[in-house]
Amino acid sequence: MHRSRFWLLICILLALVIGPFLIWGEWFENFFDLHGAKTWLEGLGSVVWLGGMLLLVADLVLPVPGTVVMSALGLVYGWFLGGLISACGSCLSGLIAYALCWRWGRGFARWLAGEEGLQKGEKLFQNEKAGWLVALSRWMPVLPEAISCLAGMSRMPLRRFFFALLAGTLPMAFAFAAIGDLGVGNPSLALGLSALLPLALYAMAVMWMKRRQ
Repeated sequence: MHRSRFWLLICILLALVIGPFLIWGEWFENFFDLHGAKTWLEGLGSVVWLGGMLLLVADLVLPVPGTVVMSALGLVYGWFLGGLISACGSCLSGLIAYALCWRWGRGFARWLAGEEGLQKGEKLFQNEKAGWLVALSRWMPVLPEAISCLAGMSRMPLRRFFFALLAGTLPMAFAFAAIGDLGVGNPSLALGLSALLPLALYAMAVMWMKRRQ
């Protein structure tokens, strides 16, 4: 029984993330196309970087097209600075979701999944392999927010979560900032690279953490 209740928790988190896409997704996609996002950001003047980061954080609750925002930041600042700002905004989004669910989501998880279901989540996310799940989720739609919330609810060790978050976010941020900077029309190559690089980056992070221990 606790297994089904744990999966119910996952389904509800996914539904909460998908819901805004179904309601407002088309409007956000039309408004925040590459040109629209660049125009909106440049209208902020000297705080373009802050606006870009806030949009990426808002992706937690709104259907903001994060990769388009990253590309727009690449257009405005170039691939390196645009990628750095994009990475900071996306990492901040993940950390906020993790922290909020660490602090307030645990009671909800226990109420919905039960104590045994919560323990199942803890067992999953306190396992070293959970870092791979966090890293790989960053380049997939919908999953980044849900996985970050589950990691917080399940009290995944912060250091492991943070390194996995970085490993998954950096390739995506710099790849799409480069697309914006270079004006590349087809993002499939960047998407493929950003899906593979987290594996290598998190593997290096795991090796470094083991040596530190």
